[in-house]
Amino acid sequence: MSYSRPEAVVIGASIAGLACARVLAERFTRVTLLDRDVLPDAPVSRRGVPQDAHGHLMLTSGQEALELLFPGLLDELVVYGAVPFDPGADRVFWRWGEWARVATPLRMLAFSRPLLEWALRQRVRALPGVRVRRAAVAGLMGGPAVTGVVLADGEELGADLVVDASGRGGRSGRWLAALGHQPPPVTEVGVGVGYATRLYRRERHDMDGAKAWLALPAPPDELRGGMALPIEGDRWLVSMSGWHGDYPGDDGEFLAHAKGLPLSRPAEIAGTREALTSFATCGFASNRWRRFETLKTPPAGFVVVGDALCSVNPVYGQGMTCAVLQASALGGLLDAVPDAELPRAYFAEAARILDVPWRLSAEADLAWPQARGERPRGVARRNWWAQKVQRAARVDPEVRRAFGAVQHLMAPLSTLRRPGTVLRVLRART
Repeated sequence: MSYSRPEAVVIGASIAGLACARVLAERFTRVTLLDRDVLPDAPVSRRGVPQDAHGHLMLTSGQEALELLFPGLLDELVVYGAVPFDPGADRVFWRWGEWARVATPLRMLAFSRPLLEWALRQRVRALPGVRVRRAAVAGLMGGPAVTGVVLADGEELGADLVVDASGRGGRSGRWLAALGHQPPPVTEVGVGVGYATRLYRRERHDMDGAKAWLALPAPPDELRGGMALPIEGDRWLVSMSGWHGDYPGDDGEFLAHAKGLPLSRPAEIAGTREALTSFATCGFASNRWRRFETLKTPPAGFVVVGDALCSVNPVYGQGMTCAVLQASALGGLLDAVPDAELPRAYFAEAARILDVPWRLSAEADLAWPQARGERPRGVARRNWWAQKVQRAARVDPEVRRAFGAVQHLMAPLSTLRRPGTVLRVLRART
């Protein structure tokens, strides 16, 4: 097959990078996927993803987009041991009280991050024209347009398009400044979230009645949350989380934190099941969005995806979905707009994709008075209504389904302002 574009380079074999490699493989003669890690040939953790020991979920919209890119992947993950569940009916959820369990059209899979990355790597490695190479990127080549990357050893790789999928620590702003471009402004909301995770053996009867448990703190007074998630290998992933530094730092604090949750199941698993791993912790200082969409003239030949563009509070489970949706959008825009207009069009579309996740995570985090960052006009009113909706979703199945559709990016935020929904929210006895 002949392609009009010869060469693309993707920085980072993250979920975002792997999804982009798949998209670009249909549109470029050759795609080079770079990562500083030795990428394992098994579903195990790797150094460059320190958060991969912790819980990761993909929203329904993300799963559907991923399945379009990699047909059959979801069934493949189930064969490997991923656990399918309806987040409305099969998960016990607590925030402002325990939510009534109701059947929804939403579907999720519970798996470990290493399993998903490994399954995607196998698919991407098999794509014609894609090469995966171990290398660290030191900077960008070019001037008015980005024309490639410079590796840490000084080697230069030319490219018609460079995609930065290097994660939250990405240095795109610094790299662009070195070429004389204006770096993007950054919006941040400091939350001081941390989480601690351990894996436990899962017994056959453990999922009788429910498959997963999740408790989230209700602002402004509560700070602690936690979850128990079934993953492949007949294992439980039990994670304790906390806002503004209130999360466990050792085994003793972990169990005490679990026992303090309003849901008893995570503590029961942590206290009675065989521990399979040591105690792992990870911190997340702030929601961070590099606002490339505000740049008047973003350089041609360069786009940013995934956490390198915007990283939101991981406890809400939105990051992988945003990355896959951005990759899909990039593919559509490559087919629809001239290359010179691609960065501006892409960053505008990425901002549209990120609007609801940012409101449901970063803006929601501003409901804690300890949160650091500018409070946009109207955020208190928006958070008041979001909390009102969630309280109603606890007891009203229709409100819960509407909120779930928005949360999973299957319906617009305006769904929660429709007259029928507003009436149900106001009438709910919470």
